Amino acid sequence: MTHHSDHAAEHTPEAIRARLSAGGSQGFLKDSVFGAIDGAVTTFAVVSSVAGAGLPSGLVIILGLANLLADGFSMASGNFLGTRAENQAARRTRREEEREIESHPDDEREEVRQIFAGKGFEGDMLEQIVEVITADKKRWVETMLQEEHGILGRPPAPLKAAAATFLAFIAIGAVPLLAYFVDFLSPGTLSHPFLVACVLTAVSFSVIGAIKARVVDQSPLHGVLETLAIGAFASGLAYGIGYVLRPLVSL
Repeated sequence: MTHHSDHAAEHTPEAIRARLSAGGSQGFLKDSVFGAIDGAVTTFAVVSSVAGAGLPSGLVIILGLANLLADGFSMASGNFLGTRAENQAARRTRREEEREIESHPDDEREEVRQIFAGKGFEGDMLEQIVEVITADKKRWVETMLQEEHGILGRPPAPLKAAAATFLAFIAIGAVPLLAYFVDFLSPGTLSHPFLVACVLTAVSFSVIGAIKARVVDQSPLHGVLETLAIGAFASGLAYGIGYVLRPLVSL
């Protein structure tokens, strides 16, 4: 009953109008989820490699924090630059469509006609749709952007996307280091800090995997197992490399 009520409330004419007028503004859950996954995987890989080499907790913390900040900034910067490039490309396409509508209105009107004919409209109904869309330049441009170029809604905010990625990367990426902070500040409190780090990170992977599964409409169990498998493979590989190279530490 509650689900039916929520659905009905979300689909009143007013609610639908408000949702559509928002223009599909960007949420940053996806940026946060994938930033968190990358943070957990890469930081735990560093922890695993150093632990495999048998190095002290202080060095684990130094290398882990260095990786956390540098890789987090790198990932956020990449997200920022990529998102800004997409926005710049979308603005350029908008300007091109505006120029084409001004200089070749008949050709652009025919494009609108062909687009909606392809959707099954014909006859007077098709001509009425073309007339309504092309009567307003803003609506005309928006229609061409969506139908011809696949550009939907408002452009995402590059700085907010980068911030969401960076904060999630830092927050989740710090989890594997918590046990080593405790061991460094209070030696002997944890007899096996790496084991504790493994458990904490596995919990993080499970939570992130469940959230990711919801974002991509995946089975929660499949999302959890997939994320755990990726993390286990990366950390196992890193631990093995550290263990094999352990003799170099004494050189």
